[in-house]
Amino acid sequence: MIKERKNDKSTEQKILEAAKQVFMEKGIDGARMQDIADKAGINKALLHYYFRSKEKLFEMIFMEEARKFMPKVTSIMMSELTLFEKIEKFVGEYIDTLLQNPLLPIFILNEINRNPKDAIKKIFGNQRPPIDKVDELITKLVKKGEIKPIKGIELMVNMVSMCIFPFLARPMVQWITKATDEEFVKLMEMRKKTVVKFVLDSIKK
Repeated sequence: MIKERKNDKSTEQKILEAAKQVFMEKGIDGARMQDIADKAGINKALLHYYFRSKEKLFEMIFMEEARKFMPKVTSIMMSELTLFEKIEKFVGEYIDTLLQNPLLPIFILNEINRNPKDAIKKIFGNQRPPIDKVDELITKLVKKGEIKPIKGIELMVNMVSMCIFPFLARPMVQWITKATDEEFVKLMEMRKKTVVKFVLDSIKK
């Protein structure tokens, strides 16, 4: 019985890993159950034994992937760190997450465009990002004369866009720079400091 359970768990894990790759590459509309079965090295009947529909399997994968970063964002923004420390930690965590999951941005954006309301609900649940906490910190620092006025949402959009764009445009970035995969990773590691410096320089007086 124990051996069977281990085998069952192993097969299910293979399916989930295969489904993640296929959905990341093709999205739900382009993916077929046969593609997932082939990637997992099993037959289609066995795949349907574990997961009866492509939609249910996709939902599991999307929920897992979509929520990889939001808890970190909330934790960083709600922490006792200074605004400058929050910016540095946010950028570092964001780029690390994307380096570990390079297809994640396209996967998430495709689903948001395909099914906006449902996708956003799955990503955020009922909890919006704590932009108000960022606004509070900004207001205090502006009054002290340490930074220029900026809305919290503008600051967040600036950081996210600078972190995410190279991953969305990776083929173009690598073609323009003639960078190998290894060189691209090194470039993204460097951007942790580059983006932080750019953001801080843009708001500091």
